[in-house]
Amino acid sequence: MLLKEVVTKASSASSELTVPAPAKVNLILRILNRRSDGYHNLWSVMQTVAMEDEVRIKLCPRHDGLQLKCEASGLAADHTNLVHRAASAVLKQMERSVGIHIELQKRIPLGAGLGGGSSDAAATIIGLNQLLQLKWSVTQMAEIGQMLGSDVPFFLYGPTAIVSGRGETVRPLTIEGTRWVVLVNPGFSVETRWAYNELASSRGGVCPLARLHQEIDRQQRLSWSELSAAAENDFESPVFAAHGVLREIKQTLLNQRAEVALLSGSGGTVFGLFADEAGARRAAGLFSRDHRLIVSLVSTCSGPVVCR
Repeated sequence: MLLKEVVTKASSASSELTVPAPAKVNLILRILNRRSDGYHNLWSVMQTVAMEDEVRIKLCPRHDGLQLKCEASGLAADHTNLVHRAASAVLKQMERSVGIHIELQKRIPLGAGLGGGSSDAAATIIGLNQLLQLKWSVTQMAEIGQMLGSDVPFFLYGPTAIVSGRGETVRPLTIEGTRWVVLVNPGFSVETRWAYNELASSRGGVCPLARLHQEIDRQQRLSWSELSAAAENDFESPVFAAHGVLREIKQTLLNQRAEVALLSGSGGTVFGLFADEAGARRAAGLFSRDHRLIVSLVSTCSGPVVCR
């Protein structure tokens, strides 16, 4: 479980802390049937990676209200920001008026399929739970998180989990060992609603969970080779049809001997998994020659989020 051992900047009574908000990739992403509420049921294996935003939270006893500072281009620092919404939801739940100042430092590209906004929201809930000494369980925090976005609960249970339903059902999973991850972002985002609509119109009807994925769903521990054999993202067909450069990125990663190369989420980031750092660095270097691309080399995370 998350946050059983939390290290703050000072002590348990600290008035300020920093929470890392890691990105995620979807090692498997299956989109199943449409729900009665208009959303789709999904089934995914998600993995956090060591590309992190930072959420810095400070209690301000002499002031009431919530202040959010974020200098990222294209991201508002108001009530539309998921960090602001997460903090407001926590304050509403605890029924207290507290002065809070939050500074969000963004490193995860916006609209990249890497879950940056959802991770920021989860980090905010985690940090406020610690700072305000609420002693909420992971389940209680996840109940708030699922009201904010489908991916938020996952980040409260990471680093690896099977996620199903709308995203509210999360079961931690253990993968033996780590991998190097090359993240290649084309510099543009793919709108999630568009991707769902394109997928629905292109395949027409319900897509059942494959037998291999059903077998994984029953496991507690997996190897990377087992996951590699089952790696799949239902969004690739419609997204690649509209954005051929993403298909080319995937093929180049495979040509560089990535164990897995997939679109993450609905895009537009494509990632490759490598067993050795040298191979990952060669691949990252190849993509870095194209200045239109945003290329990062990171490792998979092997532990839960810990406040600093």
